[in-house]
Amino acid sequence: MKLISKVKVKNTMGLHTRPATMIVKMLQNCKSHVFFTYKHDTVNAKSILSILMLAATRNSKITITVDGEDADDTMKNLVNAFENHFGESHG
Repeated sequence: MKLISKVKVKNTMGLHTRPATMIVKMLQNCKSHVFFTYKHDTVNAKSILSILMLAATRNSKITITVDGEDADDTMKNLVNAFENHFGESHG
């Protein structure tokens, strides 16, 4: 199953090291292929360096593409993490 969703980076510092690490850990046991697209770059969301190379700042719009057998749960978890600022304060 292939799912596509758009999310907004809400945390103050954008997709910096801490949220990127959270994403990679969240996707560690994921069977699906997961990609983030920002501007004209599409990267493997299971790679911390790839996520950091997007240099997505606060209020950036990211397109998440999840393709595989656990796509539904994976997408829900990712969207939830973005919505909740990756656990950072809402400053």
